[in-house]
Amino acid sequence: MKKDLHPSNYRLVVFKDMSNEYAFMTKSCIDTRETIKWEDGNEYPLIKLEISHTSHPFYTGKMKLVDTAGRIDKFRTRYNKK
Repeated sequence: MKKDLHPSNYRLVVFKDMSNEYAFMTKSCIDTRETIKWEDGNEYPLIKLEISHTSHPFYTGKMKLVDTAGRIDKFRTRYNKK
């Protein structure tokens, strides 16, 4: 097996579904600038999700309209300033 193939900076990270405020903690090496205070009182890096298993139509059985036009408009206004 190749050495140094996998990242070595795994740590506990909180993933939060912004559509229904569901959050879970797992190990990840993804970079983030935001943090959140978890149930145990410690601060952990935060990754915001738009869809998780608690809001995805396949798992919930309910259709949900995702506002793609709104996200595109936000992107254009944010980066149009330059």
